[in-house]
Amino acid sequence: MTRKTVKVDVLARVEGEGALKVVLRDGKVESAEFNIFEPPRFFEAFLRGRHFAETPDIVARICGICPIAYQMSAVHALENLLGVKVEGPLRDLRRLIYCGEWIESHVLHIYMLHAPDFLGYDGGVQMARDHGEAVKRGLQLKKVGNEILQLLGGREIHPVNVRVGGFHRAPRRRELAPLAEKLKWAREAALETARWVATFNFPERERDYTFVALRHPGEYPFNEGRIVSNKGLDIPASEYDAHFEETHVAHSTALHSHLRNGGGSYLTGPMARYNLAFDQLSALAKETAREIGLGESCRSPYRSIMVRAVETVYACDEALRVIESYEQPDRPFVPVEPRAGVGYAATEAPRGTLYHRYHIDDTGTITDAQIVPPTSQNQACLEEDLLDFIGGFSDLPHKELQCRCEQTVRNYDPCISCATHFLKLEIDRG
Repeated sequence: MTRKTVKVDVLARVEGEGALKVVLRDGKVESAEFNIFEPPRFFEAFLRGRHFAETPDIVARICGICPIAYQMSAVHALENLLGVKVEGPLRDLRRLIYCGEWIESHVLHIYMLHAPDFLGYDGGVQMARDHGEAVKRGLQLKKVGNEILQLLGGREIHPVNVRVGGFHRAPRRRELAPLAEKLKWAREAALETARWVATFNFPERERDYTFVALRHPGEYPFNEGRIVSNKGLDIPASEYDAHFEETHVAHSTALHSHLRNGGGSYLTGPMARYNLAFDQLSALAKETAREIGLGESCRSPYRSIMVRAVETVYACDEALRVIESYEQPDRPFVPVEPRAGVGYAATEAPRGTLYHRYHIDDTGTITDAQIVPPTSQNQACLEEDLLDFIGGFSDLPHKELQCRCEQTVRNYDPCISCATHFLKLEIDRG
């Protein structure tokens, strides 16, 4: 029996530290493990014993790319617990800051992390030598998203202006005007981005996924809605633990999420949102999707880069809508008072559904916290993609097969953590 082992010790363009091992026998994938070996970060333990008002600033440190998702999930869960409803301009500002996060995160993934896979480059810097204008467009577009976070969050990384009940400070209407002009450019740039990625060469691979995402009755989901699937699930966030379970696997420090009662793995993120809420995209985003050849449903993970581009168009469109209708509120927050209880919330981080649960006592001290990020929810589904797809590429030369494995992982834009960036890949051909 011929035995061949391939190792890649360093691979950029994945957030965090992880490894990949694929075993092939006679051209078929025998096993595929996405190994997350980064040490535990203990954020749930950090939260215990802290006052609930500190939560937005603590959870923002979990991620430098999507801190708003962590802040929004936390404040919604705590407001659910405290019986507070944030509406009107403050609710709109939350959608606006979420738009900023989607823009900067999606564009980072599209231009710097994933596009090099399709165009045959090791990274965005090498790609810029031949696609300089595209990379400039991506960086400028990302900057617009960052500027939304800067204005509403107080700073781009780990924002500090979000609080339970609203914001510490609400912007004046005139402060948003310059942002609107930049967003008009960004919307056009997002359209060009969608047309650009549609020219890439996509493998013809599809799966019958179980898609899971939020569904809101009146808008494309950001931070409110019921948790639904294309297989009949329709629950409030408070029932999350009754329908989903996390299990530990030996090869990963991240938990694997599955649907309970044998429901198996599921996919959350842009493709899930797109398939479950296409009808709620803006008219321009729908038109863009049709122009670049996406139907109302997409089951090819390799085309997820196109879906992210469509969502970027939507985020620009939605940000402009919010700015155009914005009236500064009388007060930047709704007052809240502590009371004992448990609160739940789920929001749509750029990479997928993010679930938070908090218990606090009558002094406002957190006694327990649970945080389930999108990457751990998608990890089992990611490994199944490798099992299903990589065997079909087994005849490729080793380096091309290795690239295809890495591309399959990057379809998910996994955010293992926001620390160092490398992935080890080992392929055992037997």
